[in-house]
Amino acid sequence: MALREGIKDGRESLEDAVYSECFSEGCFQTSPRYELMLEREPKSWTVECGLWLWGQLKTHEAVIPAILRTATDARPAKCPSNGQNLTTRRRTGTENIRFTAFVKASMVDPESGPVQPEGGPVRPAVSDPDGLLKRSRELLDLFWEIAKPERETRLQAAEKLVEQLKKSGEADELNYAVKRLVSGLSHTREQARTGYSATLAQVLSVFEEISLQSTLDQIKEKHNLQTANKKQIRNAVFGNFFGVLALSQSSRLHKETQVLLECIKLLQTLSQYRQHLRELPRKTMVDILSETSEEVFEEVLLNALQTDLTCALSSPEQLELLLVAMQKFPSVIKPAKLKKLLGTANIISKHTLPRLVEVLKTAARSVKKESVLPSVALDLLHVSLREDSFELFWKEAVISGLLSDPPGPCHYLVFRLLGVALPLLSVSQLQFVLSGEVMRCYGEHVASAQLPERFKFSPEMGAYVNSFMQSCREPERQLTVILAFTQLTHQGYPAVPSHWKVVEHMEPEALRQYIAWLKEAFCQPQLDKCLEFSTRKQREGQESTVSNETCVFRFRKWIVPRLTSIVENNQIEKDEELVMGIARFIFFHAFFDTKKATAGIPETKCSLSVPLDNTTRGITSSAFYSLLQHLSVLPVLDDSAEAGAGSKRRALGVMADGSMWVHRLVEFADALLKQDAHVQSTRTFTEEHTQAWDSMLQSVEMLMKKVKKSPAPEHTAFQHLFLIVGIQMFMAPEDSVELLKDLRSCMEKAQAKKSKKKKKEADGEQEPHWVEVVVEILLSLLSQPSRLIRTVCKTTFSRICPHLTQPALSAILNVLDPSKDEDESGVVVMDEKEGEKELAEEEDEEDEDDEDKDGEQEGEDEGESDSSDDDADDEAMEEEQEEVDQNFRLELMKVLQGQNALATEEDGSEDEQEMDDEAMMKLDKNLATLFGEQKKKLQAKKDEKGRLRREKMLVRDFKIKVLDLVEVFLIKQGSSVLVLGMVEPLLSVIENGMSSESSQQEMDFLRRAATIFKNQLCRGKQYCREVEGREAELHEMLERLIGRAQKLRDSSVALYYFSAALYVVKVLRGVVKETDASQAAEEKSMGKADVERVTNCFRDALTSFMTRRKSPLTGDMFIDLFNRFPAVCVNLLDTAVENITAGVREHQQSQACAMLLRALQSKDVKQLIPSAQWTELCQKTAQQLIQCLQHVEHKNKAVHERTVKALELCQYLVRTIHTQKVEVNLDPLRDALRSMNADGSLQKAGQLEDTYWSVMKLFGIQKPKVEKVKKVVEEQTEQEAPKKKKKGFLPESKKRKNRKKPQVLEGKEATETAAAAGGGGGGVEGGKKKKKKKKKNKRKRQGDQSEAQSPNKKAKTVEPPQSQKQKQAGGDQASAE
Repeated sequence: MALREGIKDGRESLEDAVYSECFSEGCFQTSPRYELMLEREPKSWTVECGLWLWGQLKTHEAVIPAILRTATDARPAKCPSNGQNLTTRRRTGTENIRFTAFVKASMVDPESGPVQPEGGPVRPAVSDPDGLLKRSRELLDLFWEIAKPERETRLQAAEKLVEQLKKSGEADELNYAVKRLVSGLSHTREQARTGYSATLAQVLSVFEEISLQSTLDQIKEKHNLQTANKKQIRNAVFGNFFGVLALSQSSRLHKETQVLLECIKLLQTLSQYRQHLRELPRKTMVDILSETSEEVFEEVLLNALQTDLTCALSSPEQLELLLVAMQKFPSVIKPAKLKKLLGTANIISKHTLPRLVEVLKTAARSVKKESVLPSVALDLLHVSLREDSFELFWKEAVISGLLSDPPGPCHYLVFRLLGVALPLLSVSQLQFVLSGEVMRCYGEHVASAQLPERFKFSPEMGAYVNSFMQSCREPERQLTVILAFTQLTHQGYPAVPSHWKVVEHMEPEALRQYIAWLKEAFCQPQLDKCLEFSTRKQREGQESTVSNETCVFRFRKWIVPRLTSIVENNQIEKDEELVMGIARFIFFHAFFDTKKATAGIPETKCSLSVPLDNTTRGITSSAFYSLLQHLSVLPVLDDSAEAGAGSKRRALGVMADGSMWVHRLVEFADALLKQDAHVQSTRTFTEEHTQAWDSMLQSVEMLMKKVKKSPAPEHTAFQHLFLIVGIQMFMAPEDSVELLKDLRSCMEKAQAKKSKKKKKEADGEQEPHWVEVVVEILLSLLSQPSRLIRTVCKTTFSRICPHLTQPALSAILNVLDPSKDEDESGVVVMDEKEGEKELAEEEDEEDEDDEDKDGEQEGEDEGESDSSDDDADDEAMEEEQEEVDQNFRLELMKVLQGQNALATEEDGSEDEQEMDDEAMMKLDKNLATLFGEQKKKLQAKKDEKGRLRREKMLVRDFKIKVLDLVEVFLIKQGSSVLVLGMVEPLLSVIENGMSSESSQQEMDFLRRAATIFKNQLCRGKQYCREVEGREAELHEMLERLIGRAQKLRDSSVALYYFSAALYVVKVLRGVVKETDASQAAEEKSMGKADVERVTNCFRDALTSFMTRRKSPLTGDMFIDLFNRFPAVCVNLLDTAVENITAGVREHQQSQACAMLLRALQSKDVKQLIPSAQWTELCQKTAQQLIQCLQHVEHKNKAVHERTVKALELCQYLVRTIHTQKVEVNLDPLRDALRSMNADGSLQKAGQLEDTYWSVMKLFGIQKPKVEKVKKVVEEQTEQEAPKKKKKGFLPESKKRKNRKKPQVLEGKEATETAAAAGGGGGGVEGGKKKKKKKKKNKRKRQGDQSEAQSPNKKAKTVEPPQSQKQKQAGGDQASAE
C-alpha cells in the first residue's frame, strides 16, 4: 500500500523515498552487483521498487515472485508490462534475470547467510564495525542532493562529496564518483545538470590524478552523438556540453593541450545544435580563449579556429570569438593577419559596416526575451573607440543601420548601447551622441510607452544614467548628460520625470550649475535649443500642433517641481545657501513681478521673456507651500553645527544658526514689500493688510527676545504660528488678518496671565483663556486642505499641551461628537436609527426569558431592520420622484391642452383636426422651455447632492486631522486629569462609527480613533494618578461603562467599553507597592478604589455574561480582568465556580473553567487567599467538575470545548492538590473520570483524549496500549474474505453492450449498476439517482428496492482487479453461460 501511495505522488518523490527507505535500513552492502545496477539505470524505478520492498518486508526467497508481481501491478501508467514479472521500459530479459539475482543476493546476510523462511530463526542485525555501510549510504545520498533544485543544497553536497572522497582515499570510490557525475550530465532537469557539472569540475580540480583525457573519453562514450536516436539527442548534446564546461572550469585544461584542442573541436560540433544550446558553445569557447596563454593559442588553437575566425562577420558568436582573440592576443592577430582573415586591417570600416549591421541585428533578435545587451555589441563599441572610428560606427551602424528598423529589438539594443557608452565617452562625444537621432527615438519610445501593457525602457535607461553618475566624478560630464536628458522635450515637456533621482550622485559644482540653468530656463525658456520630438500621429497630421506659449507653460510646469524635488530629496548633498536660493526663487515668482532689476534682489536680474499666466502662478504657489512644509521638518544641514550641539535634541525646521527657515522667508517677503520701485506683488495689500503684516513682524521680534532670555514652549509655538499665518497672507489675506488679530490677543493674555490673575478673580471677569483661543485658531487652520498647516498645527499643539484647559479640550472633543454632525457639516442625519437601537436594547433586556427564540431570529431581525431602513429611504426618494414627475406631467398636460394637442374623450371622433405650422412652432417652443426647466431642476438636485457629499467628505477629513491633536495630547499629557474626560467621548465616536456607513474614509476615521483609544489611552505608559476628590465620579463612570457594555449588541464595541472600565480601575488603584504584597491587604493593593463597589459592578457583568445567551461580553475580557486586578479576581471566584455547571450554555461553562484556571495559576491570587479559603475553593471546584464531567455526550463542538476546558482545569487542580497536599477528597472525581471512558471511546489520539489521559496519569492510571498486531490480522482476514466469494453473472443487456470491450467495475457502484440494470423500473430510477450524485443511503435504498422487485435475478458481485488471465477466463465463462 505504501508503494502504491508513493507512486501516486509522482516519480521523483517515489525515487527519493525508495532510496531513503532502503538505505536507512542499513541492509545493503557496497558491492559490484549493486553498483552495476545503479550504473546501468540509476533512475530506474523498478530496481528501486525491489530495494524498497526488501527494506520494508525483510522476507525470504519465496516472496520474490510476489515482490515482482506487486511491483508490476503498482507500476506507473506510462510504463508497459508483459504481465509476467517486473519488466518495464527499456528492460530486457537479461536485465530481469540480473534484477532477480540482485534481489536474491541482497537478502544474504554477510554473517548468518540467507534469511530463513517464516517460522524459522529471525535475521540478526547487520554489523558494520568499519562504518562501510554508513559511509556508502552517505556517499550515495550526496548524488541525490547534487540534483536538488536548491542552489545552496547543491553547493553543500558538492563540498561534502569532495571531503568524503578525500577522507576515504579509495580509487574505487573516486572512479565511481566520476562515473556517476558523468552520467548525470545529461539529466532532464536543468538544475541537476548544473549541479553535476559543477561538482565534476570541483572533483577534477582537487584530484589531479584523474586524467582529463580519460574523463573526456567517458563523456564522449556515455553521451555519444552518433548513436543517440532522435529522442536521446537532446540529452546527449547537453551531456557533452556540460562535460566540456566542467573540464574548462577545472582550471587544468590549459595544462593538457591535446584535451584543450579536442574540447574546442567538440564545441564546434555542438554549435550545430543551436535549437538546444543556442550560443552557449561559442561563449564557452570565448571563456576558454580568455584563460589560454598566447603560446598555446598560437601553436594549438589558431589552426583549429581558422574557419571560425575567417567567417567572423557571419554570426555574432564568431565575431565575438575574433574580438576576444584580438583583445587577448594582439601580437598574434596583427593587422596583417586580420587583413588576411577578413580582407581589411580594421574591424570598423566602410567595407565591413554593412555586414556588421546584419550581425548586430541578429544579436539583437537573439536576446529579445532576455532584454540584455549582446556582448558582441559592447565589444564592437570598445573596438570603435580603440580604432578611433566611433563617429563612423555610430552614424553608419547605429543611426543608419539599426535605427532604420521598426521599433523593436534593434532600437532597444541602441538604447542599451547608449547607456553603456556614457562612461566611455568624452564631453564632445557625449554631446554628439546625446543630441542626435538616438535620443529623439528614445523620446518617442517614452511617449508611446505610456499606454498600459507596453514595454517601458525608461527604468533601464534610468539605471544606466544612475550608474554613470555614480562612477563619474567630473562635473562637466555629469552636467552634459543631465542637461541632454532635460532638454529632450515633447511639446515643451521633458521626457524624464521631474523627480528623477539620478541627481542624487551629482557633484556639488555640477548641481549648482544645473540649478542655475533651471532658473534661467524658467525665466527665459529657449525651446529652440531643446531636442524636440514628435509622435507618429503628429507627424502624420492626425494631431494638431500646440502654440509656443503652451510649450513654455509645459516647460515651466516641469521646472518648478524639479526644483522642489531637489530640496525634498534628502539623499542630495546641498547646503543652506542652495536651499534658500531655491525657496526664494519659487516664492518670488509665485507672488511678485519684477519692475526694475536691482542688485539687492538677485531674483530680479533675470527678466521673464514670456509673462507668467495665472495657472503657472497657481502651480508655483502650491509648490512653495509644499516646500515650506518640508522645510518645517528639515534637520540641520550643517554637520558641524550638529556635532557642536553634542547631546542636545536634534532640532527640525531650523538653520545652523538656530533661526527658522520660515522666518528667513518672511524677512525676504518683507524686503520685497518694501521695494515698491523694483518689485510688485501680484496681490494688492490694503492698509489693513499692511498693518497686520507689520504687527506680525513686531510680535515675532518680541517673542524672539523672550525666547533668548527664558526659553518657553509657548513662546516658540506663538512665534511659529505668527510666521505661518503671516506667510499665508499672500494666499488668503482676509482670513490671515483675522487670525493674526486673534493670535496677538492670545499672546497678550498669555503674557499677562500671572500679573492679572488675582485682579481677574477679584473682579469676577470671565474671559476665555488664551489657550482656548489658540485651540480655536488651530481648529480653524485645520479646516484648510494643506499639509503644511496640518504639520504646523500638530507641532504648535504639542508645545501648548501643558497649558491646556478643560474648555479648550472640550472644544476639540465637540468637533468629534457624533451628535453634532448635523450642525457642523450641514448633512441631514437620520435620528430614527438611534431610537430604534435604544428600543431594541430595551426589548433585549425585557425578553431575556425568550432568548432561545431571539437567538434564532437575531440575524433575521437585524436584516429586517436594516432592510426596513433602506426601504424607507428608497420609498422616500421614490415618493419625491413621483411627486416631481406628477408636477411635470401636469405642466406638460397644460401645455398640450393649451395648444389643443392633447386628445380627449370628447375629441375622440375620427375627424381629427390637424394643427397648422404656427401652432406647431408655438407648441415646440413651449415644450422646449418646459423640458429645459425640468432639466435644470434635475441638474440642480444632482449638484446639491454632490455638494452635500463633498461637504461630508471635508468634514470627515477635518475630523481625522483633529484626531492628530487628541493623539498628541495623550502622548504628551497622558498623566493629566483632563484625560479622564476624553474616555466617554472617544467611546461615543467608536460606537457611532461602527454603526455608520462603510465608506473608505469612514473606515479610516474609525480605525484611527480606535487605535488612539486602545494604544495611547488604555495601554499608555502614562495614566492619571491625581484622583484625590474624584473617587465618586470615577466609580460612577465605571458603572456607566460596564452597564453600557452589557447593553450593546456588537462584541467589538463592548470590548472598547470594557477596556475603558479596566483603565478606570487602574486609575483608581494607582501605583501598586510591592512591599505590601506580603500583607495581602486588598484595600492597600487597590488604592483609592472601593473594592466592594468595584466587585459588585464586575460581578453583575459576569453574571450577565453567564446567564444571557446573547451577551456582548466575552470570556477574554474577564480573563484580562483577573490577570490585571487579583483583588477583584478573588471576590469573583465564587461566581466563576458556580457557573461551571450553572452557565446558560456550554460555551459559558467552558469560559468559566478557563477563567478559574487562569485565576488559580496566578501567584498574586494565591497570596490573597487564606489557606482555609483555598481548601474550600478547591473542594467546590472539584464538586463542580464532578457534575460537569458526568454523563458527557459529545453531540456538538460546544460540548467538546467545555469538556476540554474542564479537563484542563481538572488537571491543574489535581496536580495542585497533590503538590500542596490540600485535604480534598479526589476519589469521586476519579470515579467520574473513569465513567467517561466506560465504553472505551477515549483510546484514540486528539486534544480531548490526550488531556483526559494526562489527568488520569495523575491518579496513577496509564493509557492502555493498543495491540496493533491483532488489527493487522483482522485487516488481512477482511482483505482475504472477498476473494472467497464467487463471481456473479452479468445480465443480458450488459453482455450485449460490453461484448467487445468488457467494463471493469469496483465496489458498491458495480453492485448497484448490475442491480439497476436487472431490476426493471426501480433499477432505472436507481441509475438516475446515481448519476445525479445523491447520498449513499439513498442509493442503497434504491438498490434494495430494485433487488426486491426482481428476486429471480442475482446482482453481480465485482471483485478487485485480478490478472489478465483471470479476467479473460471470467469473461469466457459469462459468455458460455
